[in-house]
Amino acid sequence: MEIVVCIKPVPDAETRLRASADGTTLDPESVKFVVAGYDESAVEQALLLKESVPGSKVHVISYGPAPGTEEVLRQAIALGCDQASWIEAPSESISDPAATTRALAAAIGPIPHDLVLCGKQAGDDESGLVGGGLAELLGLPDFGCVVDLRWEAGTSRFRFQRATEAGQETWEAPTPLLVGLQQAWNDPRTAKLPAILRSRKATITKIAPPAPPVDAPKNLAERFELPAPRTGAKMIDYKTPEEAAQKLVKILREEAKVFP
Repeated sequence: MEIVVCIKPVPDAETRLRASADGTTLDPESVKFVVAGYDESAVEQALLLKESVPGSKVHVISYGPAPGTEEVLRQAIALGCDQASWIEAPSESISDPAATTRALAAAIGPIPHDLVLCGKQAGDDESGLVGGGLAELLGLPDFGCVVDLRWEAGTSRFRFQRATEAGQETWEAPTPLLVGLQQAWNDPRTAKLPAILRSRKATITKIAPPAPPVDAPKNLAERFELPAPRTGAKMIDYKTPEEAAQKLVKILREEAKVFP
């Protein structure tokens, strides 16, 4: 089985962010990029399928700027992905779902693929637009919000669960198809040190992004700024929960003026 996984480099939740000099994007020098959120589930799901279906290969691909994109691709290789491709892009394009979709479709088209996996939405802007658009450009059926994906060898079809507001739906579908993962059905694995060291020497294929159409729509950030610093918290000394509640109500009434 040939599996392609699309991932996006997103800032580590513990990274202290800074805006770029022109204020239109992140300063990449201040950011540690990781595979996170639903994309992490997509990588884990691909590796689970690779382990359960003999002969399977996982090709991870990403569209983004240096250095973050190369970093997350090596993280995916360290986890067990077999090949990696990097579509290098200007930093401002990472917030443009249309440009991302076109670039991924152009790169994935020539690659053998029985299954294309994406996270339900990216871990930073959470637009949720790329998966559906990619399926449209590749001519693949698209299933989103999938929480459990398994290969049924007897029927040569995928069987999976979709999470909906009404509950879980069970589906079956033949290859090829595109799936947007909501979560992996077991915890994502952690790379071991030997694999991390090997990933540093792994070959990453660089792919030139396609030229955008003349009338291509753009979705670019005009301004990027950090929220105002928060004021310090006020600690309440207490001996019982009742005393804590009384002191809190007093502060809210007399200092914060929340209550009349």
